[in-house]
Amino acid sequence: MTNMSRARVARRIAAGAAYGGGGVGLVGAAAVGLVLAEVRMARTAVHNGNSGGRVPMADGRYGWGSPHPSEAEGGGGYDACGEPPIRLTMLGDSTAAGQGVHRAAQTPGALLASGLAAVAERPVQLSNVALPGAQSDDLDRQVALVLGTASPVPDVCVIMIGANDVTRRMPPTRSVRHLSAAVRRLRTAGAEVVVGTCPDLGTIEPVRQPLRWLARRASRQLAAAQTIGTVEQGGRTVSLGDLLGPEFAANPRELFGPDNFHPSAEGYATAAMAVLPTVCAALGLWPSEEERPDVTRREGFLPVAQAAAEAAAEAGTEVTAAMPTGPRGPWALLKRRRRQQVEPLPSDQASEEARSRAGTTDQGAGGPGGA
Repeated sequence: MTNMSRARVARRIAAGAAYGGGGVGLVGAAAVGLVLAEVRMARTAVHNGNSGGRVPMADGRYGWGSPHPSEAEGGGGYDACGEPPIRLTMLGDSTAAGQGVHRAAQTPGALLASGLAAVAERPVQLSNVALPGAQSDDLDRQVALVLGTASPVPDVCVIMIGANDVTRRMPPTRSVRHLSAAVRRLRTAGAEVVVGTCPDLGTIEPVRQPLRWLARRASRQLAAAQTIGTVEQGGRTVSLGDLLGPEFAANPRELFGPDNFHPSAEGYATAAMAVLPTVCAALGLWPSEEERPDVTRREGFLPVAQAAAEAAAEAGTEVTAAMPTGPRGPWALLKRRRRQQVEPLPSDQASEEARSRAGTTDQGAGGPGGA
């Protein structure tokens, strides 16, 4: 499917989401049925894998003299640097939660918090309300958790969602409607929002050809529609599709975890490297010269649907709102930011022992990217 065709489909899905439609499909019903049969087989492999559905608990404070996350309580107050912590919250499915790894420091939330703390030279308070197995309609509950506490509103929220919507046949218009509503509520409350769009399900090892192509097509169509819905509500998106595409397909033993479904520690680090620059830019922490489009990296202003389609086809591509409108509707800025290396912050032996005592939380097992 060409980018122009994908843009047209994404526009229809996003329009259906905005106006209450529900009939726009991703691929033919028969084809979806075949993909789902393969995915059910894949889930059996997942449930027989080594992850056990357990997700390490990574909530806490990171960086700049902070106590280790397993020791932090509450997250209020100031750190040794004299600055209040940046508040980062993860929402979404098991990709956001970090299912598939065994150490809290290997989860995407911990990696992003560590990287953000290093860039900002301030501590970062991480909280994670993501739920393995979640579909986009669970974002309503997750946002209520985030905004319903006595704590201040997060400075930035990162949402990773969408794979379960494809495998469980949620109508794409409904999927985008829930995501758009979540972004709107968080933005209205004052939080910046970065969405990692639907990963490429065509790279999951148990799904065979020719169904891999169908899964890839469905994933990219939804990712493009997610981008339109997010940008129109004032959020930013980063494409995760190709991160779970050629890189994962070329190195499945390195980048997939033991269940062959969820990313390994290296896979999550790859995703975090792509998302971190956009999180920093959303908070105004990126150099101003980096905010201008670089024609040598094929960056620029495009109609939002065209930008969404291009982003869905290339890993790590950011899309954010630009001019309010144009001849073909709203416009967006497409950027291909340089990935930032992210590594867990060092911790002392006592902190590691405390993390070990904290153990893991069993939030349930699921499918690709969070099932």
